[in-house]
Amino acid sequence: MSLSFADIEAAAARLKGQIERTPLRHSKTLSEITGAEVWVKFENLQFTAAYKERGALNKLMLLNDYERKRGVIAASAGNHSQGLAYHAARLGVPVTIVMPRSTPFTKVQHTRNHGAEVLIEGDSYDEAYSHAIAEGQRRGLVYVHAFDDYDIMAGQGTVALEMLEDQPDLEVLPVPIGGGGLISGMATAAKHLNPKIKIFGIEPEMYPSFTAKKRGQPSNVGGATIAEGIAVKDVGDLTFAITRPLLEDVLLVDEPSLERGVALYANVEKTIAEGAGAAPLAALLAYPEIFRGKKCGLVLTGGNIDTRLLASVLTRELVRAQRIVSLRIIGDDRPGLLATVSGLVGRMGANIIEVNHNRLALDVPAKGAEFDIMIETRDAQHTQEIIDALREAGYPPRPV
Repeated sequence: MSLSFADIEAAAARLKGQIERTPLRHSKTLSEITGAEVWVKFENLQFTAAYKERGALNKLMLLNDYERKRGVIAASAGNHSQGLAYHAARLGVPVTIVMPRSTPFTKVQHTRNHGAEVLIEGDSYDEAYSHAIAEGQRRGLVYVHAFDDYDIMAGQGTVALEMLEDQPDLEVLPVPIGGGGLISGMATAAKHLNPKIKIFGIEPEMYPSFTAKKRGQPSNVGGATIAEGIAVKDVGDLTFAITRPLLEDVLLVDEPSLERGVALYANVEKTIAEGAGAAPLAALLAYPEIFRGKKCGLVLTGGNIDTRLLASVLTRELVRAQRIVSLRIIGDDRPGLLATVSGLVGRMGANIIEVNHNRLALDVPAKGAEFDIMIETRDAQHTQEIIDALREAGYPPRPV
């Protein structure tokens, strides 16, 4: 058995009317920023805010009556669990999700809210997976793999089917790779419809699982990436076999590019992308020479990002763009010094966010004072203008 275009067409017929037929929209601003012609497929508009519903629902609809009655089980701490739980509840199929103990409480609660029985087992995904397999065998449940399953791949492949229905002349598809379920389905569909289309796999630098397997090297992965949805230790054997001959190349993206992708979706498209969802856009930012002038179809695969992480990413982008900057100023410790500096900053049109005053630093004269001010400006040029004005006023600042 393998994956065929007919399997993906059949999956599309099953899913019709059961999931969102998400829009594919041209982004003029992202096109200007990247130099490519950017078209975005908004899979964050699915009910559970991720494309994973497609494969999960396709698998559920292919179960026989006995399997539906017994139920299904999966190991997942992410979008697969929520998509499977939601559609299993819709179809009246009992579902059990095994999650590792490190799973954030909000994800556990969301999965339970969709009607799933949630078991917290193991300190890692691998331990949760082993428990799910054993529990499924003990209870006679069907195990639904997050990616290494032909029915799952066929469901995910419907993303490319819809994209090329809407824009048949797409030239390039940069697709995130975690376990490989999405890219195997999308590449199979896209290459059938347009053999000349180029497929690029996108991996985070910290988790180059597909790249390592392609080179015949051990998978040396790990680290705190914001693209946790594709932070997979080992790509699937089935997905790897299908995908490898269909790819142009696999590109690794660093954390600043992923962060910038998330920030651009929020600031430009006014939509929320999780780290993995921003990976294709991150690739266009990191490798402009590959995509410049090409008509690119980007899948915004999901929008399930922790709100605190999103706030941190957006703030860090302001720092990276020098719109938020901390300046250290040393001057005479006399009344009115801080007022003078703050008045100057205010007249220049910037906003002071935070002030830290230190009279006891030993590298400051006894009659002097040191303070740090964090300011918010319009852009890097505005920041430089304020630094120049402070220097001319006799208070030369030092960025910290």
